[in-house]
Amino acid sequence: MINHRKLAARALLAVVFWPSLFFFWFLGPFVFFLLSTTSSEVCMRLETRAEFLAAANGAIPMLIAQNLVYAVPIVCLVLWDRLAPDPARARHIVTCIKLFASAVVVGALWEYGSSLTCDGYGQAFFSPAWQMTSYLPIVSLVLNLPLYVLAFSLGRAFSTREDVAENEASPPV
Repeated sequence: MINHRKLAARALLAVVFWPSLFFFWFLGPFVFFLLSTTSSEVCMRLETRAEFLAAANGAIPMLIAQNLVYAVPIVCLVLWDRLAPDPARARHIVTCIKLFASAVVVGALWEYGSSLTCDGYGQAFFSPAWQMTSYLPIVSLVLNLPLYVLAFSLGRAFSTREDVAENEASPPV
């Protein structure tokens, strides 16, 4: 017999997981990129080292908010695992968490570093090492692709009702 409370909790998590996965992970990066401090209007107004630091440090609250929003699908996966524990899925969730944490660090370094290097005047206020952050979107892509695929497959597995999955698995008599 199916526990109706667990089924309702799993359904509620599915209602939160799928829209957050689509809107936050797939559309969110474009929105946050448009809102970031790397826009040309902000960069052209920056002339001193203090202005660059202020702009980069001003991006920190947005980075924190962005990463909290991005964590919603991961939290849903963890809660789903608490409702329906499965050792194999738990290992995949741990992998998702590690990939997510790595992607958060790489993304934060890229956005913060790009805030420091968007000088339109050719002035070198900061170490050239910050210019290396322009390669971090490639690293982010390498981390996010397996994360998206793994989170999507885990979400599909968790949001499928067990009684429907059992009926599909057994051939008709």
